[in-house]
Amino acid sequence: MHIRYLVTGAALALFAASAANAQSAATHIAEGDSADAALKPTEALEHYEAALAADSTNYEALWKASREEVDLGEFEPDNDKRKAYFADGEKFARRAVAVDSTNAEAHFALARALGRVALTLGAHDRVKYGKDVRTQALDALKYDSLHAGALHVMGRWNAEIMRLSGFSRFFAKTFLGGGIFDQASWDSAVYYMEKSVASDPKRIVHKLDLAEIYRDRDKPGDRDKARQEFQAVIDGPVTEYNDKFYKKQATEELAKLH
Repeated sequence: MHIRYLVTGAALALFAASAANAQSAATHIAEGDSADAALKPTEALEHYEAALAADSTNYEALWKASREEVDLGEFEPDNDKRKAYFADGEKFARRAVAVDSTNAEAHFALARALGRVALTLGAHDRVKYGKDVRTQALDALKYDSLHAGALHVMGRWNAEIMRLSGFSRFFAKTFLGGGIFDQASWDSAVYYMEKSVASDPKRIVHKLDLAEIYRDRDKPGDRDKARQEFQAVIDGPVTEYNDKFYKKQATEELAKLH
């Protein structure tokens, strides 16, 4: 009889500890969300990491921690720190996918982190990541066809492939089995990025990359469209930590267009 009471007491203690951890994780996630909205990614990341200390498989904390790592790395001037941010962002995103592979956010977070890692590499190394970036973005769109971030990644993926030299694309096809790169086109880049802007028009980063795609595709009328999008970035609201950098980029690129 005493043993039964002991077992019951232990079970109740474990349940109480689990509930406390869940509450602690939820509290830290809420505080992280508030810090993110206040454009404080370092503080937000600390809260998401604290949530993971309480619950290491918390899906929401994982993909949001990945988001903050990539945000912090995007304009980090120190090359080693930038690579570390992106590497950690990739690790958090992979853990999120492992926890829930049927949710768009984890696949988008991984596609975004891999894409940023790729952009730190040379052209030949960059294409090695191309397939994985595309796969993760398409997986995100499979679960949420209007996911603005995943649409953005697909637009950027097409644009980055088209920006590669002919030799780099030949290298990808011949030595990496990268026939998938034949499917990239400027028109697809425009298609996906326009859908990204339409899905989330307040995020100025979508408009910045759309402007650059118009500029680089350079069909009749594209320069005017690029100017309009660059101006929209300059005039748009600041809603994310890196928006100040996007606005600076748009100002500089608009000045170069004739």
